[in-house]
Amino acid sequence: MRLAEYQEQTEKYAVYPDDKAFPYLVTGLVSEVGELAGHLAKRYRGDENYRDVKKTHDLLVKELGDILWFVARLSDGLGYRLDDVAILNLEKLKSRAARGVLKGSGDNR
Repeated sequence: MRLAEYQEQTEKYAVYPDDKAFPYLVTGLVSEVGELAGHLAKRYRGDENYRDVKKTHDLLVKELGDILWFVARLSDGLGYRLDDVAILNLEKLKSRAARGVLKGSGDNR
């Protein structure tokens, strides 16, 4: 599946008020990232339900899917195609690599 097709299909499952879309999507994205981190923390802690690497990876992939949904809806709400967001990100990374600043901090390095 292509990103554009995925982004288009996410609209079918967008159930939130239009006037609250941005704050809903941002907080939902953060929540999903937190869920992903929580699964990983439980794996590191050695919780019994997380000892099986395959099962843990399956949980992480499901959370990544939820994260992708929120990113797709945010992109759509900002008027960007997810394909363009991906291209812009790769261009930024290529520029940073060429300038030797992949490591470090700051948006404008």
